[in-house]
Amino acid sequence: MAGLGLAFSLGVLAHWLRLPTIAGYLLAGVLIGPFTPGFVADQAIATELAEVGIILLMFGVGLHFSLKDLLAVKTIAVPGAIGQIAAATVMGMGLAATLGWSMGAGFVFGLSLSVASTVVLLRALQARRLVDTERGRIAVGWLIVEDIVMVLTLVLLPPLAGLLGGKTVENPAFAGLAADLGIGPVWFTLLAIAFKMAAFVAFMLLVGRRVIPLILHHVAHSGSKELFRLSALVIALGVAFGSATLFGVSFALGAFFAGMVMAESPLSTQAARDTLPLRDAFAVLFFVSVGMLFNPAVLIDHPFALLATFLTIVLGKSLAAFAIVRLFGHGRDVALTISASLAQIGEFSFILVALGAQLSLLPDLARDLVVGGALLSILLNPLLFLALDKMSPRQAHEAAKPAPARKHRDEAPTTLKDHVVLVGHGGVGRRVSAALEKSAQPFLVVEESGPAVQDVPARGVETFVGAAGEKPLMERVNLAQARSLILAIPDPFEAGQIVELARSLNPSIQIIARADSADAVAYMRELGATAIFVGEEEIARSMIREFESLDDIRERAARAHL
Repeated sequence: MAGLGLAFSLGVLAHWLRLPTIAGYLLAGVLIGPFTPGFVADQAIATELAEVGIILLMFGVGLHFSLKDLLAVKTIAVPGAIGQIAAATVMGMGLAATLGWSMGAGFVFGLSLSVASTVVLLRALQARRLVDTERGRIAVGWLIVEDIVMVLTLVLLPPLAGLLGGKTVENPAFAGLAADLGIGPVWFTLLAIAFKMAAFVAFMLLVGRRVIPLILHHVAHSGSKELFRLSALVIALGVAFGSATLFGVSFALGAFFAGMVMAESPLSTQAARDTLPLRDAFAVLFFVSVGMLFNPAVLIDHPFALLATFLTIVLGKSLAAFAIVRLFGHGRDVALTISASLAQIGEFSFILVALGAQLSLLPDLARDLVVGGALLSILLNPLLFLALDKMSPRQAHEAAKPAPARKHRDEAPTTLKDHVVLVGHGGVGRRVSAALEKSAQPFLVVEESGPAVQDVPARGVETFVGAAGEKPLMERVNLAQARSLILAIPDPFEAGQIVELARSLNPSIQIIARADSADAVAYMRELGATAIFVGEEEIARSMIREFESLDDIRERAARAHL
């Protein structure tokens, strides 16, 4: 409670100062951590709750991802991630050598600097709606490969610790079985990991993709929203825990596969919407838990070592990632986005450096440098993306359009005037667009999801794929000279932001929106919506009209009979 409360207060302050809210969350962790005076929160509980946040976040990404998307980026994600890990590890070993550490310590230290934080990367991509774009898919695929490499590292490090200068930790049962098979413990461990991962993937593809959608389907037919939300959470957490316990796969990787399998269900959108509030809340706890690990004394005792660690993470890794992406033939904008996404470290780095310390491979200073480097790089990461947006705002906006929809839309701004701008092309939006077509009213469609408007351009209707809350897109659809704006999207918070932007661009525009509660109506009306329709009220009106119509028919029939 203390962590969330302080994170909220400092997050609001950071937002007011126009700083990334992450800065407030990290500072909250530092203030309630063991290295600062005053109240000290339970670090073990904070870490466990942060792990739940990582699970839910990866589950959410899986819901918007597919096996096809993952395989589509394998040619860049696999060699790119491995190459970047190798480059960062070499740089970390060089820094460790200047600090007088052994080669084994440098190897583990370099590995801990090589892997990006799941939470930070995904928050950055989601904030710019890049997850469903080409660069987003590359970044997520890259992240999955990094996670797999780190899982391998965490399992292999104990039996290899002796060779690296630390103490070896072996499983007696595994050692005996390896001896019986006539192979070394390291090779046996590699084979065991490969078998477990293959078994997990096979299980999810053969069993999970049938069972998980079936569970969702039956729970949805129970009519209980509470049970549906609970089923989505249980599936995410259960698969994550089962994958780690039975197959040795990380929690995050297991949750990602659970989401990816669930994405095949038509109910996946509802599951994503229902788990979003929890994902956001637990993600905040992750940043608080990172802040709690930071010892501010390292800023005074080892400033140059910390600076070198920070530059390795932010500059060294970024340059390596940029060079690799460009080497594989991708554009400058894609390379810059991937570089910015990976210019930070997080949860796997902490786990790896803690294991290195337990195996007597790393000195205590290594932990302080990794945590300090993580905190500083996480603070800088949103600023890197802001700088990227300012460097090429048009390119950044164009790249944010989901790749599958680019061929279905006009690139140039619209020439329409006195037209209707329809935002959202889901169940409600399709019905509205059909009615607008029949009325011969000039209109265009703005939709965030490319596949949702694939058939619209063929009907002669202009489509613009992107976030309607972004000013450049609203300028391209000529909202300033539009007659009406119809918001067919269900999220009242997102709709409110669009209403506010629309009023600033066109004070006289007619704005029609939908809502699901009286609070949402009041919120959007305050921002300037002209007319707001609530689903329950409209259903009731339609039912009453139908009832009155049936009464009229009966009355006319009775009169005719007389």
